[in-house]
Amino acid sequence: MNQSQSILITGGTGSFGKKFVETVLRDHPDIKRLVVFSRDELKQFEMAQVFDPEVYPGLRYFIGDVRDYGRVKRALEGIDTVIHAAALKQVPAAEYNPFEFIKTNILGAQNIVDACLDTGVRRVIALSTDKAAAPINLYGATKLCSDKLFTAANNVRGYRDIRFSVVRYGNVMGSRGSVIPFFLERRKTGVLPITDPEMTRFNISLQEAVDMVLWALENAQGGEIFVPKIPSYRIVDVARAIGPNCEYPVIGIRPGEKIHEEMITASDSFNTVDLGRYFAILPIAAKCSRNQYCERNSCEPVPPGYAYNSGTNPDFLGIEQLRELIRLHLDPEFTC
Repeated sequence: MNQSQSILITGGTGSFGKKFVETVLRDHPDIKRLVVFSRDELKQFEMAQVFDPEVYPGLRYFIGDVRDYGRVKRALEGIDTVIHAAALKQVPAAEYNPFEFIKTNILGAQNIVDACLDTGVRRVIALSTDKAAAPINLYGATKLCSDKLFTAANNVRGYRDIRFSVVRYGNVMGSRGSVIPFFLERRKTGVLPITDPEMTRFNISLQEAVDMVLWALENAQGGEIFVPKIPSYRIVDVARAIGPNCEYPVIGIRPGEKIHEEMITASDSFNTVDLGRYFAILPIAAKCSRNQYCERNSCEPVPPGYAYNSGTNPDFLGIEQLRELIRLHLDPEFTC
């Protein structure tokens, strides 16, 4: 990233968006243009109290919805880099309101693709989720569709100097609606409900997610789905780390939930390479073979049948590690 870039982030007032803006302004305070695109004017107002455009002359707040192609295209005038973080994300809400999620997560994604192709955008990174791998709920299915739209967009770029890629990662520690803030709030009641004692999830911090997106901007060649190598945790260990004296009633999994999450399925393995810190799932219709990609990027194909699953992940966080991460990323004064 350099000072002359003009960046737009959709969903810019969300957890990821705020950390992304904080990171860019910290490392590049004189960036040419950084546009926060979102539909909630109150969240933009509140964010502007922290990141003031008068302090950062390149910062802009732009109200709009990814469902509105005309507004998206207008927002992209003069933009060369897009981070697509806007999405509806709550799994139970998606099961109850399916077409609302389709309109934002799929039709909105296509609006971003079309508007980027129709303007001067050169680099696009879309955020995905572990729930898009072998999805069993509507949210995951919409994000899988979104992933396909962004990776396939490289097929129609023609002579444009534009690349579309995807970053897929697991649960973000401390993001709104996630389990750790929920348990931190509920522990005062003495009861932390457990969906299933065997349940596991991947874990990544907001800063790690932002750093991965910035890495992808510099290294993506177009069409990849990048996956980080991150630890897992057991939901029951999170409960024990936060409320060791609480009760842990088992309430059963919610509609659309998995016991374990995946980021790379066995079927993906034939198109997946190991880049060191990250994996990359290559597009099926890639112009170069997996071996050619590895020769060009000094990486290795993963073994046939390889799957990256939160339950079989060799790297698990223990209770004390979880407490340290909570103090580091959520609450420096956390005690149990």
